[in-house]
Amino acid sequence: MTVSAYVLIQTEVGKAAQVADEVSKIDGVVSAEDVTGPYDVIVRAESDSVDDLGKMVVSRVQLIDGITRTLTCPVVHL
Repeated sequence: MTVSAYVLIQTEVGKAAQVADEVSKIDGVVSAEDVTGPYDVIVRAESDSVDDLGKMVVSRVQLIDGITRTLTCPVVHL
């Protein structure tokens, strides 16, 4: 079963488009859109497990230049 999540990203001023472009190149990222509001980029990601998803965010996403904060929201099926 695939684990899906939305990753909400805050960036430095003027970096949203660049961050969305770089994040979209990561394996497991389904989409990355720059948006308005309290977050600058919203990412939809998929992985084989919650652990793999966490590793992707910590070791790949958070290392991108211009990102100041992330919030990962796993999708649940109620």
